[in-house]
Amino acid sequence: MPSYSIGQAARLLGVSSETVRRWADGGRLRMDRDGSGNRVIDGVGLAAFAKERGAGLHAVPEDVPTSVRNAFVGIVTAVRVDDVAAQVEVQSGPHRLVSLVTREAVEELGLDVGVTVTARVKSTNVHVDLP
Repeated sequence: MPSYSIGQAARLLGVSSETVRRWADGGRLRMDRDGSGNRVIDGVGLAAFAKERGAGLHAVPEDVPTSVRNAFVGIVTAVRVDDVAAQVEVQSGPHRLVSLVTREAVEELGLDVGVTVTARVKSTNVHVDLP
């Protein structure tokens, strides 16, 4: 199960490290100590907090070579797997993305609640509706 440092959690939530510390000290975000005594946040707890708060990064690291321009860094908030297919939910900022992938892909990538991922969207069809 992944865990995150205060700085990593702050980057994922789009806030300062001090804000993460305040949330933890105030009981809004559960924080534990690792074997070295460093404060860490469990990935599952961070995923739930991010989903509730609707926070996260919107940019992809620039060192990732890709032709896809619509990419969302986020945290996995749910994974539903059946015999062949899987549904993966990602919270990236205020955006909830749902991806249908193979069970094999979920297993090979080690996708689970609390894991940081980049969701990439490339489509030839974009629909725009009026409110």
